[in-house]
Amino acid sequence: MLEALSGATRLFVIIGDPIAQVQSPGGISREFAARGRNAVLVPAQVSVAAVGDFIRGVSLAGNLDGIVVTVPHKFSAFTHCASTTDRAGFLQSVNIMRRNADGTWHGDMTDGVAFVAGIRQAGCVTEGRRALLVGAGGAGTAIALALLEAGVSDLAIHDADTARRDRLLARLAGRGAARLSAGTDDPTGHDIIANATPAGMKPGDSLPVQAERLTSAMFVGEVITSPEVTPLLEAARARGCGTQTGIGMFVAGRAMMVDFLLHA
Repeated sequence: MLEALSGATRLFVIIGDPIAQVQSPGGISREFAARGRNAVLVPAQVSVAAVGDFIRGVSLAGNLDGIVVTVPHKFSAFTHCASTTDRAGFLQSVNIMRRNADGTWHGDMTDGVAFVAGIRQAGCVTEGRRALLVGAGGAGTAIALALLEAGVSDLAIHDADTARRDRLLARLAGRGAARLSAGTDDPTGHDIIANATPAGMKPGDSLPVQAERLTSAMFVGEVITSPEVTPLLEAARARGCGTQTGIGMFVAGRAMMVDFLLHA
């Protein structure tokens, strides 16, 4: 990648706070190279207070073609998009943005479909299953929609911010045939457990669910990429659960992200 780096290199940036944990700059840059594109994705740590100024500022760079968005900017980045895909418009959040012909931004949200693709590749059957989603933030909203579209029979959503949880449940009402409910951190009675919170990124974090209640019949999926095997996944594997890491989710979604960014 570095051998091709020059003034002709097309620039993409990933924004988040924190940012050190993200694995996508290398993976997406390698995907650009594999497709014969002289392009690179670079990380930028941007605070919540500065995200608007940052997006407006980098938009002035003529060689900047796209922005990848991670925690906690997915909802605020949506407001900087002049157009979006249908799913991003419904969710009112984006995780990828590319230039429109007039220089404005077009956004999409692939977190949910990437999560579902990842757990399916790891052997999880979604149709007719009962799912518990922990976290109703940017990734969580996308995963909730994707699980409904993947045919789960029941979806319970748990979030410490009950107002945010209730807003998501209200938005999803009538979207598919699944039964929706407010969940808890008790996974009992569920087949699929999806952690869409940052719990597990830092040493000493509390587990997002009561791990002692996990059973071998359950499948546990993560969004966290660092550490790859979180304490929740360690506990799930110790109890014989099927699992998928956040890295698996990223790999499952990488091609679709690059397709979008490159207008492929």
